[in-house]
Formats: sequence, C-alpha cells, structure tokens
Amino acid sequence: MTAAVPVPVDSTMLALLPVRDGVLPTGALEAASESRGSVIVVGSGVEATIEELAPHVHTLTLAEVESFAPAAWSKALAPHLVSYDRIVLPGSPDGRDLAPRLSAELRRPLVAGVVGAIGDEVQVARHGGLVLETLKLENPVVISIVPGVSQPNVLDDSVKVDQLDLATSLASQRAADLSVRLDTESIEVTEADAESLDLTEARRIIAGGAGLHTEEAFEELASAASAIDASLGGTRVVMDKGWIPFERQIGTTGIMVNPDLYISLGISGAVQHTAGLGEPKHIIAVNTDPHCPMMAMADLALVTDAPLFLREFLSLSQDL
Repeated sequence: MTAAVPVPVDSTMLALLPVRDGVLPTGALEAASESRGSVIVVGSGVEATIEELAPHVHTLTLAEVESFAPAAWSKALAPHLVSYDRIVLPGSPDGRDLAPRLSAELRRPLVAGVVGAIGDEVQVARHGGLVLETLKLENPVVISIVPGVSQPNVLDDSVKVDQLDLATSLASQRAADLSVRLDTESIEVTEADAESLDLTEARRIIAGGAGLHTEEAFEELASAASAIDASLGGTRVVMDKGWIPFERQIGTTGIMVNPDLYISLGISGAVQHTAGLGEPKHIIAVNTDPHCPMMAMADLALVTDAPLFLREFLSLSQDL
C-alpha cells in the first residue's frame, strides 16, 4: 500500500481529465498527482469518478457534459483555465485529442509526451519514442503525460468537490461557431480487443525477447496472447528485427506499461526494457538464465527454454 504523503497545493497547476461514462482515462491518476491534487473532470458520468480520485486530489471539480467533443469542450473550458499556468492532461486517446485544441484555444504552447515528473525541466519522448529530449518549461503551458511513467501519490487530506456548469456555454457555441459544429463526433464505441488494445491500457501482456530466436516464434506468441486474452509486446531488439511493430515495443524508447499480469519469454531484463514496466501486480518470467534481472523481478520464474515452453503452452491451450 502506498503511504499518504503531504503534498503542497499548487494553485498554478491543474489536471484536466476527460471521461466517458464515468471511466477515468489511462494516466488520469498520474496527471492528478503531477497537478498537486487540483483536478477538473469533464465528460459523462463524472460523479462515478469521485471514489477513485478522492485519495489523490485536494480539489475536484466535476463538469457533466454530453459525448466527447474536443473543440466545444476547449472553448467552454478555456475561461475557467486561464488563471492556471500549467494544464496537465493524461496522454490517453481523448487526452491527446483535447490537449492541442486546448493549447490553441488558450494561445499557449503544448508540451506533449512528457515522461516523468513535471518540474522546471521535463523529459519528452520524441521521434516515436526513440529519443528523450529535455525541455525547460516556460509558463503558461499545456502538458500531456505519457501514461504509466509514474505512480500516483496518495494525499493526506480530504477532498473538496465542486460542480462546473458548461451546458449553457456549449449550447451557445454550437449555434454560433462553425468549428464547433464540425467537431469530432463519436459514431460507435466498440469493446476493447486485447489484440489491438493500446499497450498502455492492457491489463495482461505477454512479451517476447531475443530468447525466442525467430520471427515464427512471435507468430506463436501472438496466438498465445489471443488464447489468454492478453496483448502482445516485446523488446527493442525484436522490434529492430521487424518481428513486432514499434507500438508493441516496451521500454524507455518504446511504450510505458503497467499491467496486472506481465509474462516475459526469453527476455533477460535489460534496464532499457524493465524501466518501461511500471509496477505490474504479477510477473511470470521464462528464461534459461536463472540469474538474469527479469527472473529476479518475477513472482514466478521458470528456468527453461522459452520457445519450447511456448510450444507446450500453445498445445495445452488448444486442448482446453
């Protein structure tokens, strides 16, 4: 359990969390912590987020509005945000849509893809995550944070909950503003599919490294992932070989993840990879080297040949 810590309230920082049907986006708690506990939640079903956010915020403002519309939301929210020097959003799909529109509406720069804590300087992932660049922050600014790069604080204070009415502003904008009338529109929301799910949102991940040896083994790994409703991942080495796409690479130059279950096959556990793991609840590692870092991190470490284990696993899964 994370201990409660005293965190000073910073009236110049605010986290803005877009929600759908009361579900917080990936990275919401990290964004709330980086804002020192001042948060606005905007979207549908906002009251359902109170219980989850309460341990991590000082001030929680709820704005109940209809379906996601980043242009309209930005225009309606802007007058309520101008007094804050730093607006922090999670780098979730909706957060990435909302942040640049809000940046343009407030006429301030956007610093996207921040990795780690927000101070006077931040590290930003560039060129598809292949490069980390250090930037000096100059206020005012809009910031989006890569999900899974930090752990949220638990604050030792009670939460104050307020309401923000945006309905009137949204209605008048739709009548008068062409850019709002041409806003993003949700056609359909489908169920999450582990095969195509963004790794930052995956609760189960099965990942392979150089110890799987062949591209064919990664085709088998994809079948194993499907069998246990997990998402496929891998290391920088196998991504460079072309055996997995970049969006499946886990590590400091790839994707930061924080799953409930992480299964690694043939991964030694170089720091460039393990630094992207967050804090999985459970780790299973398969490797012939009992002393490699990944085996030391594992809750269950299996000292065996990873390709052989994979074939046996697939054979058993087909019999179930």
